Amino acid sequence: RWTYEGIDLNHNFADLNTALWDAEDNDLVPHQFPNHYIPIPEYYTFANATVAPETRAVIAWMQRYPFVLSANLHGGELVVTYPFDMTRTYWKAREATPTPDDGVFRWLATVYATANLAMASGHRRRCHHDDFARLGNIINGADWHTVAGS
Repeated sequence: RWTYEGIDLNHNFADLNTALWDAEDNDLVPHQFPNHYIPIPEYYTFANATVAPETRAVIAWMQRYPFVLSANLHGGELVVTYPFDMTRTYWKAREATPTPDDGVFRWLATVYATANLAMASGHRRRCHHDDFARLGNIINGADWHTVAGS
C-alpha cells in the first residue's frame, strides 16, 4: 500500500472528518454545509501538496463523476468496516464514531459480510489477533482503529 515515494495510499486522502466536526461544532451544518457535504480543501489540491498521483486521480474521477456511495477492497482482515474511520475524540485510538447514516452503513456491511462465503464460513481463518466473527464480521472503522485521511 506504500508508493515508491513513501506515501501510504490507505491514509492519503484529505482529513474531511475534522473539517466536518468543526463545521458541526460551529453550527455550519446544514446551513453552510448541507447534507454534511465538506468539499476537498483547496490546500490539498496544490501542486506541492503531499498527495500521491493515484489519490489525485481518484479525486479527479470523483469530481468528474459524483457518486453517493463507494467501497474499497483490499487484502487483510476478513471484516467490513463502515464510516467513520476516524475517532471524533482526537486522543482516542478506538471509539465508535457513527455517521448520520449509520443504520444504512451497518445494513450494507451486514449484507456484504453475510453474502461473502469466506467471511460467513464457520471455518474461516482469523487474521492477526482480532476475531470479527463475534461482531458479525462488521465494525465501525474508528472502533477498530482510527485512520485520518482514509
